[in-house]
Amino acid sequence: MRKQSRVVFISDEIEAAFYALDDKDPLRKAIQRAVIALRENAFCGTQIPKKLFPKEYVRLYNIKNLWKINLPKGWRLLYTIAGNEVEIITAILEWRSHKEYEKLFKY
Repeated sequence: MRKQSRVVFISDEIEAAFYALDDKDPLRKAIQRAVIALRENAFCGTQIPKKLFPKEYVRLYNIKNLWKINLPKGWRLLYTIAGNEVEIITAILEWRSHKEYEKLFKY
């Protein structure tokens, strides 16, 4: 049986950016769907190899793993998973357009 995860935003700024999106914005709706999927299965995204981790994520958040979910229109939701035997926590780091995502990962 798979444990559900608690989904949080990595910072107040990221959370504020999410809530600043218009309720009818397709990006907000896509992020909401992703959050629902992450609650059910934190591992539903695609894991990013450690050698590709952006240095700023490691420096700012001390991440040990990095995952992405592809959103409509080329957007990417980036998150990390933490936890223990009692609880799984999924922390949303940010979402980026495909162009910004490629720049971040130097593709």
